[in-house]
Amino acid sequence: MKPALQRVYTSQQLDRRVMAVGRMISRDYGDRTLDVVVMLDSAFVFAADLIRCISCPVVCHFVWAEIRDVQLSGHDQREIYFSRPPRLAKRDVLVVDAVVQSGLTQDFLLKRLQETRPRSLKLVALFDKPSERRVDLKPDYFCFAAASKYLAGYGLAGSRGWYRNVPYVGVQPRRA
Repeated sequence: MKPALQRVYTSQQLDRRVMAVGRMISRDYGDRTLDVVVMLDSAFVFAADLIRCISCPVVCHFVWAEIRDVQLSGHDQREIYFSRPPRLAKRDVLVVDAVVQSGLTQDFLLKRLQETRPRSLKLVALFDKPSERRVDLKPDYFCFAAASKYLAGYGLAGSRGWYRNVPYVGVQPRRA
C-alpha cells in the first residue's frame, strides 16, 4: 500500500485557482479560437480541468518531451526531444505544463513553436518554481508559486509513478 501524501494544496484550492486562471485566459482571448498544446504526461489532469474553464473555442494538441542527460566532450548536457509539434501558423497558442522549474524544457518547446509563426504564444503552468529557473522564462499564467519541494498528485507522479490519480497535491513521505 502506498503511503498518503502530506497535503500542500487541497482539491478545493486547485479548483479555485484553475477556474480563476481559466477566466483570465478567457478574458484575454475573447471569442478567438485557442490552440492548446498540452505537455504530456504531467500536465494532462491540469489541462483537462483548465480547458473546461476556458470559454473560448479550444483545439487541443499534445506533445511529449523526452529528456536525456548526456556527456559531450566531458560536459554534462541535457538533450530534449519532442514529438512532432503541430502546425500553428497564425494561431493563438497556449502551452500547458504542470511545473515550470528550470524552464529549459518549456523554453525549448516555445522556441520550436515560435518557428511555426503563431499569432500569439503563451505559457500556463499549474506550479511556477522561479527560484529554480535556469533560463529567462516566466509563465504568462500560473496557479501557484511553489517552493522547491517535490510535489505529487493531481497528475504529477511520485516515485514508482504513484499518486497521479490523487485529487490534491502533496509532498511524498520519505519512506515511499
